[in-house]
Amino acid sequence: MPSFDSIVWLEADRQAAFHQWLNGLAPVHGLRPETLRSASADASFRRYFRVDAQGAAASFIVMDAPPAKEDCRPFVSIARLLHAGGVNVPEVLAWDEMQGFMLLTDLGEHTLLSTLNAGVEVGNLETPDSRARYVAALDELLRLQAVAPPANIPPYDDALLQREMDLFPDWYLTQLRGQKLDEIQQAMLAKTFGLIKSQVLSQATVLVHRDYHSRNLMVNVDDTKARPGVIDFQDAVVGPLTYDLVSLLRDAYVFWDEETQLDHAVRYWERARKQGLPVPADFGDFWRDLDWMGLQRHLKVLGIFARLALRDGKQGYLADIPRVWTHAHKVCTRYQGLGPLAKLLEAAEASTMGIQRTVGYTF
Repeated sequence: MPSFDSIVWLEADRQAAFHQWLNGLAPVHGLRPETLRSASADASFRRYFRVDAQGAAASFIVMDAPPAKEDCRPFVSIARLLHAGGVNVPEVLAWDEMQGFMLLTDLGEHTLLSTLNAGVEVGNLETPDSRARYVAALDELLRLQAVAPPANIPPYDDALLQREMDLFPDWYLTQLRGQKLDEIQQAMLAKTFGLIKSQVLSQATVLVHRDYHSRNLMVNVDDTKARPGVIDFQDAVVGPLTYDLVSLLRDAYVFWDEETQLDHAVRYWERARKQGLPVPADFGDFWRDLDWMGLQRHLKVLGIFARLALRDGKQGYLADIPRVWTHAHKVCTRYQGLGPLAKLLEAAEASTMGIQRTVGYTF
């Protein structure tokens, strides 16, 4: 078992403050500080540790988030909102806002992604275990979307949608793929982004997690039907109802064939209607909404992954780009008005993926 002192600290004062804070909580929660070890880190300055409890198999999660670099107030606010709404999220047990330390309940060590059969990487049919876990994930999403958002949750508005899509030409096309956009291409993108925003902003709204996917759902490896734990929700907004669903079904980290996507989407749509969520009465309209919302998200993700690789040195995200590209390109070949964007995507990946021109516009 790693020792408490095996955690690397860049500042001795912060290390000492952390020791003092955690040791102070130990008697109240039965913690064993000597069992502290790394749990995970994310794309921000937050770090997560795991610590065991006395005389039990239970463990807790400890967050280290320097206040000068991370504002934990949205995390705490959304965690409490979702917990009160019955969503399976970590419960905030202790929070030192001034120092940026937090104690949370532990939802487990295994992400949904870590349990999936490698075959789904090439779009193979799902297994019974993976299907059960996705059904549970969809049920948990419905619980999340039933939570009434308070007035202080920001909207997924025109400005935010635009900022996200601007990452696509700025980081993916220009800096990663070396595409120099002329005035005609820039005008085309502006027009296309307008089409996307118009369609997305016309959709009914609910509370949106914004990253509801296989890396942010913690699962029980022994019970495929168990409710997943939901993490990384601090950027929640009020936005289109299809956003979190498309994030799950058209994940950047695992590729499901369209038959599997449709199967889960129909099940979700039927459950959502019975629950009273504002889904379209016709499934075809709902699927169209999901397509357009997915396109906006995938353009954003292409930009984010390029930025993570180029600016932050996280080269592993480059391997995820082909999945994201495939989802975006497929939607572009399905709807009128998106053909020029499909051509731009093809030109960007022609040298790396051997892209051949395909056309098949509908609707």
